[in-house]
Amino acid sequence: MKKFFYILLLIVVTVEGFAQQKSRETIDFNKSWKFSFENNEKAITNQFNDTHWRTLNLPHDWSIEGQFSAEHLSTTQGGALPTGLAWYRKSFLMPSTAQHKIIWITFDGVYRNSEVWINGHYLGKRPNGYASFRYELTKYLKFGKEKNVIAVKVDNSEQPNSRWYTGSGIYRNVRMIMTAPIAIDQWGVFATTPKVNAEEAEVSIEVNLLNKTNKTQSVTITSSIIDADGKTIASKTSKNISIKDSTGKHFQQLKIIKPKLWSITNPYLYKIVTKVYQNNQEIDVYEIPLGVRFFNFDSAKGFSLNGKPTKIQGVCMHHDLGALGAAVNVRAMERQLELLKVMGCNGIRTAHNPPVPEFLDLCDKMGFIVMDEAFDMWKKRKSKKDYSADWNAWHQKDLEDFIKRDRNHPAIFMWSIGNEIREQFDSTGITITRELAVIVKKLDSTRIVTSALTENEPVKNFIFQSGALDLLGFNYKHEGYPDFPKNFPNQKFIASETASALESRGRYEMPQEKIELSSRDVKTQPRNADWTLSAYDNVAAYWGTTHEEAWEAVKNAPFIAGTYVWTGFDYLGEPHPYPWPARSAYFGIIDLAGFPKDVYYMYQSEWTDKPVLHLLPHWNWEKGKTVDVWAYYSQADEVELFLNDKSLGIKRKGTDEFHVKWSVNYEAGTLKAVSRKAGKIILTQEIKTAGKAFKIKATADHQLIKADGKDLSFVKISIVDENGNLVPEANHLVNFSIEGEGVIVGVDNGYQASLEPFKANYRRAFNGLCLAIVQASETTGKIVLKASAEGLQSDTIIIETKK
Repeated sequence: MKKFFYILLLIVVTVEGFAQQKSRETIDFNKSWKFSFENNEKAITNQFNDTHWRTLNLPHDWSIEGQFSAEHLSTTQGGALPTGLAWYRKSFLMPSTAQHKIIWITFDGVYRNSEVWINGHYLGKRPNGYASFRYELTKYLKFGKEKNVIAVKVDNSEQPNSRWYTGSGIYRNVRMIMTAPIAIDQWGVFATTPKVNAEEAEVSIEVNLLNKTNKTQSVTITSSIIDADGKTIASKTSKNISIKDSTGKHFQQLKIIKPKLWSITNPYLYKIVTKVYQNNQEIDVYEIPLGVRFFNFDSAKGFSLNGKPTKIQGVCMHHDLGALGAAVNVRAMERQLELLKVMGCNGIRTAHNPPVPEFLDLCDKMGFIVMDEAFDMWKKRKSKKDYSADWNAWHQKDLEDFIKRDRNHPAIFMWSIGNEIREQFDSTGITITRELAVIVKKLDSTRIVTSALTENEPVKNFIFQSGALDLLGFNYKHEGYPDFPKNFPNQKFIASETASALESRGRYEMPQEKIELSSRDVKTQPRNADWTLSAYDNVAAYWGTTHEEAWEAVKNAPFIAGTYVWTGFDYLGEPHPYPWPARSAYFGIIDLAGFPKDVYYMYQSEWTDKPVLHLLPHWNWEKGKTVDVWAYYSQADEVELFLNDKSLGIKRKGTDEFHVKWSVNYEAGTLKAVSRKAGKIILTQEIKTAGKAFKIKATADHQLIKADGKDLSFVKISIVDENGNLVPEANHLVNFSIEGEGVIVGVDNGYQASLEPFKANYRRAFNGLCLAIVQASETTGKIVLKASAEGLQSDTIIIETKK
């Protein structure tokens, strides 16, 4: 009880301190919620006793905490994890000094069918699990010493409602926002740059005000552009702005002299700070990012950014974070984007739903060309219980909120209104496409509107026939690319989804002489006994093709703006081509644990200008076996292969070839590749035959992390021999123990058919590797993580946490 009172006291102090000093306060509302699967309608009341409920912090995904089970096979496409119905409650006090404020609660996303109450008063329902929304609390709140209770019911019990893993619960951030009675509305500042060149950029700012006073008011608005060094470089003040009704809109024009342009290599960000004054007193302040850039999609030349021809080298990304599930963590998303950036990726498609806002913040800062996607289905369903049932009542509101929330992100270059929509096959596609395009353009006319289409024959595609798309996005069927200019004259194109190649990291099958496509029927799908697929790039879904073949088609089509490969990472759910017990996808260039598959280096050799040399497979085989040896390379003319210092010949890539290959009779020892340019050695790589597994090697991506209760260190566990060589087929059970200022929040190994839980202190290695994810507490100090396994030397790593 003392702890509970202390939490409430902290909230009181925080809110009172703000109310006396600031015009707007955004309060982190994630801490100390009560959670239960108990379905008791009395939970909406303040008198309900929730002391026996679990206490936790948001964001929270209860599905990822469960066990993979055949009991959840109705959600196999969603990962075979539990869903269901649950409740969240939070008690808090509001200081008397906040009585004259307007108070809101905002949710970045709740999956799904959320209903919210404050002090027993019903605030509303939001079916869409990816939508951001808010409710006003003001008139229902109690101020002073009486407690307030927010109750949220989350119902994800109707299954299946998705084709991939969604997570369950309040899995995105929650905030309380307090403003003056006159304030900038939600997502109420919108900036565009109608004119940009090397000398100047014109900036147009739209400010939307909310007036809760019930009478006409007069205010002053000042908008300032601030550069990355914190210097104000432009400002505009508008006085005597009259707000006659509940809302008001005002426009301002500013200029930036010699602007620094946002690009994928230098994503320079300004910010716009808009302040509202009344009677010379600041009553509100609102901040948005500003990236100054110009771009063009051309029917013949593809895409250009700031006047420079640029091929979009993108990937599609689902929203789950592997072992962390759908619960948002900024560091986990940042790690994903860092790995993709090093690969040479410059674009992200948010497949197939609105992402979390923090993900777009990262894309702004790191330089990605984003296709922001709204819907996976319209009125016609893809799953029995999906969003199609809510379409008529909610699609306009959901799309409007999506555009308004995201339209200030410079990383977004195109809006996608759908993915492989079933209405493309009949005339309803014409009507709905036009309706959605009008909604988008009314709110943002500065970007391209597209939709990811499966049919690349004009007569078969009614969405195309609508004439409402600025850019035609086509999924797969790369063999049709050469005919696009003829079949779709004067149209602009993007390969919105490509490849769907299939691999398990570290698994190699030979010989690799032809592309193997999966069966349409999973029951008749040939399968390996361990539910793996070969990591050579020659296995693909029946609708797709290999990474190399897909990239070759895009690379050689100058009229196609670029590609979004399916997918950047493996993801939970959609375990094609295998049924249960497979429970996650095989499509990723990087596995679910964040370990790159070999094809990662093919993209790196094509998508970057740095030297690359990557040799595969491992070098532990039966004596005399013929092994296919591949090398991906770049910035070189040739690669020479050596086995135990004996040359096996020089290979050079031909036109539209992306690797070189040797067939080698195996003998133990050292396989070495040497790349050269004009006779000069560029890179050398060696792979040695590994001996018996001897010890564990633990490597952290960060050994200094923030003591904020959120930051993460991803600790890679390698099973190595006495000389430090990775043992390629090691599958030891690794046990973890942890002491100090941190906890283990997830474990993984990237194996798509592993049924071990993600929330555990152990993990079996898969092909020599596994992962522990460590999260800091809010106290500075040290975290000591020990990894051990039977018969191996253990390893200990120390991670420091600082404010």
